[in-house]
Amino acid sequence: MSVFYDRQAELEKYEFMMGEARGRLAVTLDVLTDALILVGQHRVYCASTRNPAVPALDLQAVLMNLNGAKELISSVMERLRLEREAAESPAVEAE
Repeated sequence: MSVFYDRQAELEKYEFMMGEARGRLAVTLDVLTDALILVGQHRVYCASTRNPAVPALDLQAVLMNLNGAKELISSVMERLRLEREAAESPAVEAE
């Protein structure tokens, strides 16, 4: 199934509130957060045999990449917000 179908209500809500690009990025963050939750649940059952207090190496890699993706998306959303605010504020001309 397509994410556009599965998350249609969320997409419509966030796209209306934030615009298409930022709305889709916001839903993407939600999807990544859901994936992190699932990996977190999975790590309870797949603990490292060397150190049961940490997740298995493959789960550590997945967690690291999901968190990295969230950071990148957050930075894009922040950049879009700053650009929008700069475009909306009146231009100040130097004398």
